[in-house]
This record gives sequence, C-alpha cells and structure tokens, in this order.
Amino acid sequence: MTTEATGVEPGMYDIPAELYHSDPIPGGSLSSTGARKLATECPARFKHWLDNPEPHTAALEFGTAAHTVVLGNGPELVVVDADRWDTNETKAKVAAIREAGGVPLKPADYQRINDMAEALAANPEASDLLAPGSGLAEQSLFWPDGDVWRRVRIDWLRPDAIVDYKTSRSVDPQHLEKAVHEYGYHQQAEFYRDGAVELGLLPPGAAFKFIFQEKNPPYLVTVAEIDAFAREVGRQMNAGALHLYATCRATGHWPAYVEGTALIPLPAYVERQYA
Repeated sequence: MTTEATGVEPGMYDIPAELYHSDPIPGGSLSSTGARKLATECPARFKHWLDNPEPHTAALEFGTAAHTVVLGNGPELVVVDADRWDTNETKAKVAAIREAGGVPLKPADYQRINDMAEALAANPEASDLLAPGSGLAEQSLFWPDGDVWRRVRIDWLRPDAIVDYKTSRSVDPQHLEKAVHEYGYHQQAEFYRDGAVELGLLPPGAAFKFIFQEKNPPYLVTVAEIDAFAREVGRQMNAGALHLYATCRATGHWPAYVEGTALIPLPAYVERQYA
C-alpha cells in the first residue's frame, strides 16, 4: 500500500488517543495489539474484535488514569465523589464524563494512583527514564510495511529508548515471565521498535524498557527488558501476524481455527502414558 493510496504520510503524530484507536488510516492498519491477537487467536476472532470495540472497564480506566498521572499526558481525570455508583444520577454523571473524553474515578482510586506515582518517582531508574524533558509522551507512529500499514502508540519516546509503563498484580520477575508470555509483551517490544527504527526515530537495537508497577501498596516497581531469545520469538510471531493480516485483507476471508473437519487426538502427555 503506497502513501498516495492512503493520503497519509508515514511519521510520528501527537494526536489524541481516541483518534489513534479509531485507526485513521484509510482501509485500516495493524496495531501491536492486533498483531498479538492474530498471533494467538484465529483471524475470525480478530476480525470480530476489530469490528466490535471493547467497552469501558474499571481495569482499563484505572490503567489509563495511571498513565495520565505518571506520564503527564492523557485524558482529563474527574473524581466522582459519590457513595454509590449504581444510582441513576451517578450513572448519568459518569456517562457524561466518558462522553466528554474524560475518565471518571472514585476518590480512593484517584488517591491510589497518586500514591503509585509517588512510589515510582522514588525509584531511581524508573524516575530517570521518565524524567521531565527526557522524552515525549503518547506519540503515535504510522508507517507502511509491504501491502499493509502498521501503527503504534508509544508511552514515552526518548532519543535513546522506548519506555512502556504497565501496572501489574506483581512485579516479581518470575510473575513477569508469565505476563510477558500471556500478554505478548515480547511481540509489543519488537513491533514498537520496528516503527521507531523505520521512521528514523531510533537506531537499530535501541533499548525498549518496561516499567512494571504493582497496583497495591507499597506499589513496588521493576524496570525490565526482554531477553534476546524472547525478542527473536516476538519478531517471528509479528512476521506471521503481518503475513496473516495481509492475506486476510487481500482475500476478505477471515477463517476460524479450523476449516473442515478437525481430527482431535488426546493430549500428548496422555498418549505417552499408553505408548
């Protein structure tokens, strides 16, 4: 797909999150989240997710609010000081805040987010990575790759690294190993790095730093990078997802897990018991 075909210039844009997530590329583009879904789910499920945006959830809004406070960039945070959020009056107030592009928060959640930001600021490595003036927050990148366009939204772009902030139940490295695998963070790191390098924003091999922070006191922080083997796995999974996306777009066919009749064996560990 050429630039002329979309009317969009490849590059970095400082645009609202809503515009980024609505996918401003004519004909559509593949995001890191989409690539991770395609790599682990079937195209039919990916297409359904693409056509049916996920609704607001408390966890999603909490994460968005935490990003806003930590990165100093994001939607307006509005504290809704109500004893109950299930009354018609409060529901209407919350809906109006969301409609205006804000994030409604209970006082306790707002305080917790500010306590998290304070704890993160006390971590020397994390606070240095996110030091004011050291980078740009919430930058959107768009670039063509063969027959498709790709896009990412970077939390914090430094001249020497990409920094991504994530809240987590635990920041114990053993827990994070499972989280990286489950949520495809190794794919995300390589997908983002591809865009920054392609657009000349970072040199090849530039660092990608994750800042993981627990959501409960004492709000522990772990700064982490993905190791070489996981990075290579992420690159291969992204390549497969890009090929699948291009093929499905070209054919208009988004298949399920299996087409035709599937032959289902017993799990391998059961077969070994009877071998």
